[in-house]
Amino acid sequence: MTSQGRINTLFPLIALAFLLPSLLLNAQTAKPREIGSSPTYIQMATDGVKTLQHWYSNDTGMYAQPTDWWNAANAMTVLVDYSRVSHTREYLSVVSNTFDRANGAYRTHDFLNASYDDEGWWALAWVDTYDITGDQKYLKMAETIFTNIADQWDQTCNGGVWWDEKHTYKNAITNELFLSLSAALANRVQNAAEKHKYLDWAQREWQWFKASGMINGQHLVNDGLNSKNPHACVNNGENTWTYNQGVILGGLVELNKAVSNASLIAEANAIAHASIAGLSNSDGILQEKTVSGKDTPQFKGVFLRNLAALYKAAPDEKYKHFADANAQSIWKHDQGANHKFGALWQGPFDSGDGTRQTAALDALVAAASMK
Repeated sequence: MTSQGRINTLFPLIALAFLLPSLLLNAQTAKPREIGSSPTYIQMATDGVKTLQHWYSNDTGMYAQPTDWWNAANAMTVLVDYSRVSHTREYLSVVSNTFDRANGAYRTHDFLNASYDDEGWWALAWVDTYDITGDQKYLKMAETIFTNIADQWDQTCNGGVWWDEKHTYKNAITNELFLSLSAALANRVQNAAEKHKYLDWAQREWQWFKASGMINGQHLVNDGLNSKNPHACVNNGENTWTYNQGVILGGLVELNKAVSNASLIAEANAIAHASIAGLSNSDGILQEKTVSGKDTPQFKGVFLRNLAALYKAAPDEKYKHFADANAQSIWKHDQGANHKFGALWQGPFDSGDGTRQTAALDALVAAASMK
């Protein structure tokens, strides 16, 4: 090779040596990748799940405060749903660990406590885990929890289960969770008598809920019945939280699987459309009327999770576009350092914790599932 040839060969290497420090600096300071330039929703969720697990304790099976008892149940559901959509089993050992270690972490055994909505979240998490693992212990635990909730049904307000063991309130979320759980068990148990029992409960719950008045004239679900006087049994007009609009969608989808009644999907679609129209900002990003305390940051994710279930049962491009808009907004406008996500999906990022992270992951996983 001539001297000139050697120079021509070495020149690109010399240029790369000068450019390399600048390239490394840019890589270190790069902003989160934009939609279209790289990450898929699965990749976004993968980054987010890794961050979520920084708050997890293997010793307790729980997440660091302010993430509380019922929020941890939702985190288990997110891990399972992420595992399903990403075709991985990497985090199922985390779910198993929580099943073993958090069993009596709150107050008593079998994931029971003084609030029956908390119990409902855990029961649905174990149903979801049963679906992906096939392990009967999870389904049996869900049945145990069901029995405890069903015992809270009485004839105050002509039916419905109570929110707490002191019988202070009959509200939407507890009864929506009971509907979802009853129908889910009816669709999964093999014994005919047990299947009939759970289906009977699901139908009884839906008939009561629909007649209760908690679904208002705008097709949105208010928080519950008159809490100052539970015997008054009228819609209390309190907040239409996003999770109240979400859980009912999943319950109606499960009940429709059991009985195939088009009116159930029609009802779910009416609530979903009303929620998208009435609870979003002008850019189509889901918002809570107020975000405070440990609980409300969880709510929006529950809506997206159940909207995805409705989309699977009754595909509607509006639902897909809505999920896309929210997932993209979380990634672009509500992301802090190290893939932490906040409570304001429209932005700006406020703070990070396990509850905020779980809710945002619900939205990313929902978008990934709506193919």
